[in-house]
Amino acid sequence: MSPSPFGLPDLRFVTTGEHPLWDEALAAVNRDLAVTLPEQRPLCLVAHPGLDGDEEDERVHVGFPDGYSHGNPLWRAGSGAGALRVVAEAAQETVTERLWQAWPVCTLHGLGMHVTEDAARPSWWCAGASRPGDPAHVRAAIGEMDTVHRPRRPNRKRRKPR
Repeated sequence: MSPSPFGLPDLRFVTTGEHPLWDEALAAVNRDLAVTLPEQRPLCLVAHPGLDGDEEDERVHVGFPDGYSHGNPLWRAGSGAGALRVVAEAAQETVTERLWQAWPVCTLHGLGMHVTEDAARPSWWCAGASRPGDPAHVRAAIGEMDTVHRPRRPNRKRRKPR
């Protein structure tokens, strides 16, 4: 790797198959990104060399196709669910910092969501509104934002048939 004009080592794009658990997790996160921010290109894994350009000590981040990433590097997770949680949190940090907006956002409350475990499955969680009776809730499993359906709202006025 050659140094950048600012004295920082260049990053490299991680090839598919180097980190299979992270690849699978990133594919799920990218499905949610495509549903919630369709104008954005899919995220990718980028590797930054360790200190003094040590390639064996490189750190992998979730980044945009131009190489921009933000936050802590990914850490090894022993399971697919662990990898999904780690990658989703890293993706959320990178997207939020780059776009300066919360991501993903709950369509019911307009609030940024966070990663949580729901029945041992990483999911997007919303804190709910501040009104009583509008509690926190799991919005969708990570990778399944396209299957989200709005719950029926009993107090909503219905249109009269014509």
